[in-house]
Amino acid sequence: MQRAPRERDTSAPSATAIPAVAPAPGRGTPGPGAARAAPPTRRGKRPARRRGQWGVAVWMLPAVLVMALVFGYSVVELFVQAVTNQGSWVGLTNVREVLSDPYFRAAIEHNLQLLIAVPVLAVLGLFLAIVVYEGLRGWRTYRFMIFLPYILPVPVIAVVFTQLLQQNGALNEILGKLGLGVLAANWLGDPNVSLWAMMGVIVWREAGFAFVLFLARLLSLPQETQEAARIDGAGFFSLHLRITIPQLRSVIWFYAVIEGITMISWVFNYVYIMTNGQGGPGDATMVTELYIYQNAFQFNAPQLAAAAAALLFTALVAVFAVGLGIRALVLWRRSGPERSKPGLRPAPAEELGREVAWPG
Repeated sequence: MQRAPRERDTSAPSATAIPAVAPAPGRGTPGPGAARAAPPTRRGKRPARRRGQWGVAVWMLPAVLVMALVFGYSVVELFVQAVTNQGSWVGLTNVREVLSDPYFRAAIEHNLQLLIAVPVLAVLGLFLAIVVYEGLRGWRTYRFMIFLPYILPVPVIAVVFTQLLQQNGALNEILGKLGLGVLAANWLGDPNVSLWAMMGVIVWREAGFAFVLFLARLLSLPQETQEAARIDGAGFFSLHLRITIPQLRSVIWFYAVIEGITMISWVFNYVYIMTNGQGGPGDATMVTELYIYQNAFQFNAPQLAAAAAALLFTALVAVFAVGLGIRALVLWRRSGPERSKPGLRPAPAEELGREVAWPG
């Protein structure tokens, strides 16, 4: 007699069935019947954070001490020599004597005239960077050729251009053969032309730095914005004037500050070599660095050299501080509308342990 097959009760749970698991409560949403956990305290993190800060300070201390010893002592000693004469206190007598010297006033005037090269360099470097960035054929070769003058030593460049810019030099001969002899001049012997000829040499070398700096920033920009502008019909000039250049403002400002400092305090090599250490003809190319050098080593007046150097150092610090201050003010004013928008600050938590909600 066969046993009737037993029907399977589908209502009973299977032995292999996995019991249903209640969903885990989300962060800040405790499950039913579960006690709310106390918020984690930060007391344990503060000592570790302080230890990390002290560790950084300890590692930086040797470098800070070296900087303070080398530069700090030199600056203090410079100002001490500026107000003394052979160990005797003279106050601001040295400073007043320097300021009344016509050679020093001429040097200051020439350094200020050299500042004209800063916007020229910025515009030239930006133009070259944009042209190469647009996919000029053989752009790697052009990049090397434009940057090459910047890596050459300044004495080498000064010696070469001294030969080129002589009255019987190669430049005037080329102009004569091209029928442009009327443009020939005594580039380094004419007081009305010598400073501008020297500025041209500086621009020729320093343009490479501007070019590489701006090109590096251009290569880091997102392509989607420019592609969208081209699709909308933006031309070459409108694309770069309205989209590209505004994204380079911070780099342009940085370059302007650096080159401004260069024109005030880093042109000694050009002037010394191209004028044989005289700043001539007359005082046509006298700059503050050469004035300091002559008083310290040629005229045996170290107190006047220290006073002039102190004035130059103060001017550089002022220029740098003003540049950073203007930049910070511009950034603060631009962030004004964003700071006034709602939703920038998290709303305070109503209860401990709840997640802070951002409004909006």
